[in-house]
Amino acid sequence: MNGHAMESVKGVVVLQKKNVLDLNDFHAGIVDNLSELLGSGVSLTLVGLGTPPTKSGAKLQSEPAYLKKWITTRDGVVTGQTTYPVEFKWDSIQMGTPGAFFIKNFHKHEFFLNSLTLHLPGAAQDTVHFVCDSWVYPASRYNTDRIFFSNRNYLPHETPPALVKLRNEELVNLRGDGSGKREEWDRVYDYDLYNDLGNPDKDEEYSRQVLGGSKDFPYPRRGRTGRKPTKTDAASESRVPIQSSLDIFVPRDERFGHLKLSDFLAYALKSVGQVLLPELKSLFDSTPNEFDSFEDLMKLYSDGIKLPSNPLLDAARSLIPLEFIKQLVRSDGEKLLKFPIPKVIASDEFAWRKDEEFAREMLSGVNPVIIQRLESFPPRSELDPEKYGPQMSSITVSHIEKSLDGLTVEQALGEKKLFIVDHHDAFMPYLNRINALDSTKTYATRTILFLREDGTLKPVAIELSLPVSKELGRPYYRNVLTPAEKGVEGALWQLAKAYVAVNDSGYHQLISHWLRTHAVTEPFIIATNRQLSVMHPVHKLLSPHFRDTMNINALSRQILINAGGILEGTVFTGKYAMEMSAVVYKGWRFDEQGLPADLVKRGMAEEVEGTGLRLVVEDYPYAVDGLEIWSAIQSWVVDYLSFYYQNDDGVKGDTELQAWWYEIVNVGHGDHKDATWWYQMQSVKELEKALTTIIWVASALHAAVNFGQYAYAGYMPNRPTMSRKWIPEEGSKEFAQLVEKPDLFLLNTLSNQFQTTLGIALIEILSTHSSDELYLGQRASSHWTHDDSVLEAFERFASSLKESEKKINERNKDQRLKNRSGPVQIPYTLLYPSTSDVSGVGGLTGKGIPNSVSI
Repeated sequence: MNGHAMESVKGVVVLQKKNVLDLNDFHAGIVDNLSELLGSGVSLTLVGLGTPPTKSGAKLQSEPAYLKKWITTRDGVVTGQTTYPVEFKWDSIQMGTPGAFFIKNFHKHEFFLNSLTLHLPGAAQDTVHFVCDSWVYPASRYNTDRIFFSNRNYLPHETPPALVKLRNEELVNLRGDGSGKREEWDRVYDYDLYNDLGNPDKDEEYSRQVLGGSKDFPYPRRGRTGRKPTKTDAASESRVPIQSSLDIFVPRDERFGHLKLSDFLAYALKSVGQVLLPELKSLFDSTPNEFDSFEDLMKLYSDGIKLPSNPLLDAARSLIPLEFIKQLVRSDGEKLLKFPIPKVIASDEFAWRKDEEFAREMLSGVNPVIIQRLESFPPRSELDPEKYGPQMSSITVSHIEKSLDGLTVEQALGEKKLFIVDHHDAFMPYLNRINALDSTKTYATRTILFLREDGTLKPVAIELSLPVSKELGRPYYRNVLTPAEKGVEGALWQLAKAYVAVNDSGYHQLISHWLRTHAVTEPFIIATNRQLSVMHPVHKLLSPHFRDTMNINALSRQILINAGGILEGTVFTGKYAMEMSAVVYKGWRFDEQGLPADLVKRGMAEEVEGTGLRLVVEDYPYAVDGLEIWSAIQSWVVDYLSFYYQNDDGVKGDTELQAWWYEIVNVGHGDHKDATWWYQMQSVKELEKALTTIIWVASALHAAVNFGQYAYAGYMPNRPTMSRKWIPEEGSKEFAQLVEKPDLFLLNTLSNQFQTTLGIALIEILSTHSSDELYLGQRASSHWTHDDSVLEAFERFASSLKESEKKINERNKDQRLKNRSGPVQIPYTLLYPSTSDVSGVGGLTGKGIPNSVSI
């Protein structure tokens, strides 16, 4: 070729065959082996980085080379992975260094391509790595050849000329044309509204509001599937049948990997909805559905619930060969539903009832992101007083001043010792509709707390509110309760705290957890794949933080948050749950999602010139640990971007980056496109803030609000999700029952056995780490980038997280920090990065920050 000697370039391909990955498709291996015998194998064609040819006959691509030893090579040490040799003829003088390769799969089945490593003879760069991590389907499924790029990073204007066209074409392929039903093998990323939650074809009762695209119900966009509209409502998308619920479309590489715990978690979620839910309904329709005592409740963990024999349950159990699922439903013929003991009652069965613990969990429990400093008294609503009653709270000075350790209200406000957990405005607009549901009787709550000298909080007043109800002839309802330990006052106080917990549990699941981590992250994932090439440094930075998110979100829309789904059946908001979250999303601001901005907004921290933030509550475990993690992420992002953007002009002139941000603002979060708070993306500093925030939300924030669920909410009385009775009026039959048996009245007010059992089954799954989870500071491959300076910066990031682990351990041992463990003795580890001792373990560890919203 032009007088140059051709060289032999040897390579190693690592992949996983479909027949190894798919437990239900063993015949795939036989069929693909037959294809090999017939000469139809897997071909690879290298693309060089040399100067694009101008002479006739000159080229930058090798001849196709085929994988060798497909039939004879055995599986490798890593489960399912197989290594195959491949050899190319290459002219390094004319073609340069390989920078990409095309692959064609002539088999009948797909495989998962892990990597290609090339060894170049006598070259300065003697090894070239391609980290692929993608499904490759038969060539007939694609309109264009599959291409993979090496692990070099290039800003758009730095792209080698030989790759410019290929880079752009690949992005065009990933965007698609916005039409047609998406198929399993499709790699297209596109947007849609949340119009698939309801099922009006089933019954009008299953109709749900379309979320997104309107002023009244704005929402982040989700991935488009292209399914047909329902027959009943053209605005709603038809649903995948429940028996096929794992097949809801997401771009193929977003699907859970096989032979990993998260894949079985998906089957577990499906089984809870498809098998366990009807089993429990059937069981509790024919047996008592109330807890008769706390001892009765404890049987869920000691004795379990005996389920009737059901072939479907046996089949579900066979699909989930995991230790925690084996615990859930025994396989010895007893059909026993049994749960592990939640940490909140592991050391003391009743410590959760203490006021100190009730308050502590607002700082270090499963929802530590709501508490605010009270800046004026009494609290004030922003709602219409004509509909919802007086805007000023009915909590008075006389209610709380007796509990302020000698301070006046004004002094406590001045010394920044008063705090509030306020669910009033979020729930009041929906309460009449919610309370009209069959099983729900609840209030909107406000809780005032006081910071004591020892750094702990104590609740000093709880306000229960109901809106104006013309149907009931009620103007509005306000009731203020204050702490008491004994007698009927003590029983009423326990009830009041339970109503607060019900509010907080609902807000946590709908807003703190689902909306603020799962839902808001998905548009960033879609935009990143549509507008940023895999060679773009920002794509390389963000991709680990998007792993499995679209898959778990799609599964949630199918099983958990849909009409008649598990969330509606276990949380007090019922059918209005998702609609309410859309109303709250109206107030969502991207620039307030980072931890420092969030703490300042809530009055939990103050900006001190020259020193950063000062926490108002020094012993605020979520904030203390979180600020260390935030700082580590921020430093990593700043270091990383410094290698690619020397000044603001680099950000302004990055065409892919600007298209990415434009699409996030105007499409992905398009219902907020006119907001003035969006970053303009005209500086490196703005890019640093945006990327740090995205990574924080997808990793640490999600870990903080998700993986403690079983520890705290696995015991229903501590975090009930339903209330079914009102506060009884004095002199009534119910009041007499409260006086006579306060614990029984409390239990019968909260979630019943069916709701409790189903809810616990769900949160056990959601609180479980995957055994192959990748935690903050970890990457799947050491060759994820070619840049040594970047790898060194990443090592610094990982080291800083290990230092945080040591500090967290030290703080948890410090007896002066009472909010770190509390009366229930649960050390705060939800923001423990797990860069070492937890990796590879999985399960209900109660610590660890996965890279992404992966469950």
